[in-house]
Amino acid sequence: MDTALWITAGLLAAVALLGGITKTFIPKEKLAAQHGGEWTGNAGVGFVKALGILELLAAVGLILPAVLDIAPVMVPVTALCWILLMVGAMVTHGRLGQFKLVMVNSIYLVLAAFIAGGHLAG
Repeated sequence: MDTALWITAGLLAAVALLGGITKTFIPKEKLAAQHGGEWTGNAGVGFVKALGILELLAAVGLILPAVLDIAPVMVPVTALCWILLMVGAMVTHGRLGQFKLVMVNSIYLVLAAFIAGGHLAG
């Protein structure tokens, strides 16, 4: 079970890192021109960058506390926060009719639920 949790946390951290880098460092106009990034056209630059920073923090929070064995409870807390973020992403993409992206976000949500449940149960 530990191996499955580590692999899942690593995959989700990679997704969070990529999304965080993208939202933090790529201009909003360029994001809005990409499929899946259309929502940024109606969002403020600060909001988009704030989401990017949250995703970068999620990437760190899914891995670092367990690796360093410092406040390892932060791993399931981060996973629970990721679930909330994915609910927002699913609603946003659903309103835009991007149902494939809703499915992708739901997979990320399930992975985060597995991480949270696995860490809180044992």
